[in-house]
Amino acid sequence: MLTFPLPIAEFGRNAIQTAKQVLIQRVREAERERVFKEYSDKIGALVRGVVQQVDRGNVIVKLDHSEGFLPAREQIARSYHRQGEYVRAVVINVDRSAKGPQVILSRTHPDFLRRLFESEVPEIAESIVEIKAVAREAGSRSKISVYSTDPRVDAVGSCVGLKGSRVQSIVRELGGERIDIVPWSQDPSVFVSRALSPARVMDVRVNDPDKRMVVVVADDQLSLAIGKGGQNARLAARLTGWKIDLISKSEEKKRQDLERATRVEVEKLEMGEATTEKLISAGIETLQDLMATPLEKLVEIPGIGDKTAEKIMSTAHEYLAAHPPVAPGAPAGELEFTPEMEAATDAATDVVTAPPDASAAPEDAPASEGGARG
Repeated sequence: MLTFPLPIAEFGRNAIQTAKQVLIQRVREAERERVFKEYSDKIGALVRGVVQQVDRGNVIVKLDHSEGFLPAREQIARSYHRQGEYVRAVVINVDRSAKGPQVILSRTHPDFLRRLFESEVPEIAESIVEIKAVAREAGSRSKISVYSTDPRVDAVGSCVGLKGSRVQSIVRELGGERIDIVPWSQDPSVFVSRALSPARVMDVRVNDPDKRMVVVVADDQLSLAIGKGGQNARLAARLTGWKIDLISKSEEKKRQDLERATRVEVEKLEMGEATTEKLISAGIETLQDLMATPLEKLVEIPGIGDKTAEKIMSTAHEYLAAHPPVAPGAPAGELEFTPEMEAATDAATDVVTAPPDASAAPEDAPASEGGARG
């Protein structure tokens, strides 16, 4: 490599102008790349800046080495930002645009609440207390589940602080947003019961395949469990990851009475002692259980072949047609099938059922009628 010094004085005007433009362009590109890399690594992190400009609800925030963009949709409702005041937010994206990377900020994202707790609670920063899940409706209400890895440390008490000092500072930052701190549990039924606080849960029925729970509460606790506009149940479902069906104690009693009234033992089908014993040994003790069992499952029972299984189902349909179950207190002629019986009957026969009794709460009934879905 041979080096020949070129005095700048010998350059022409055009050459100097071109060199200047190339140098400025390369510096700008390097600056944009540095900002993009810096804030790409900070996605989900808490940042603090000064409000530089407010334009049509959108806020431009001056950060350390760049400008942040806080859109109106990412701001807490009823919050106002004035030029020159400090604001905290979480980085949710870095948009590489033609004018340079744009850092997108948010104050409504669940990670913003998570980072606030990490900054306010030393036990969380030291990994003694873990935040398991966050469910949030910004500006209104949030639920956060916490767990302590040290049995000597109270997870909820650490987040609340002395006389509520820690959580109150977060509430002020969020403009008065209500925060429910829920102790996490490995048992889903216990976790869901805690997540529905302040309502007290009486009983929980778990349906693992559908990831669904039926939660029974006292009649005077139903509206509290549902919350305003279904908010409490909705947040509890997001926090736990389970679908929650709320039902009052009186509705649960009606369901149990109906179940007992329509319960038919398989012995009444008179299919023979040997066949009845085989069904009972397989866990099929009632007509309802039999109607809910597919034909291919019946064939798998030892000692029951294809013809026997078909005969059993035919006998069950004949008995059901001759002895339709009647809801307690329902007028004669109005049929009330359990969901399992109704599905099996519709699939196998042409039996037409009358509309269900109004006392049975439909699955998607409004909160005022005793049912709610989280």
